[in-house]
Amino acid sequence: MSDSVHIVLDDTAMAAAGQGNVLASRLIHRAHAESGWFLYAPACALVEADRARPGTAEHLAALPGITVLDLDLPAALALAREETWAAAHSQYAARPTPDRPDGAIIATTVPKRWDGQPVRVLDLQA
Repeated sequence: MSDSVHIVLDDTAMAAAGQGNVLASRLIHRAHAESGWFLYAPACALVEADRARPGTAEHLAALPGITVLDLDLPAALALAREETWAAAHSQYAARPTPDRPDGAIIATTVPKRWDGQPVRVLDLQA
């Protein structure tokens, strides 16, 4: 188990950050200011967040504490089996990896979306 905190922002969390959600803003600040805090923005979720709230993608991609995760071949193959690309890419990004052996937590404003999924969830509802 690692002391690092890895959090994947789903499309709802990204849109909420663009609307001034206090909890999302705190996550972004921590990822920028504290070592061991990492925030990830899956590209497919970033696109959906920008569709919901135009300008979100450019804003979040410019922040130094957020790592945008590309849609690589393994992610694309995982997405092909799912209904929505945004949720599927977020879930894929939260899986354990050699860099994140415990996986990542998904930050969301719609926690019920993740019911029954094999992910840990951080509720950003204010």
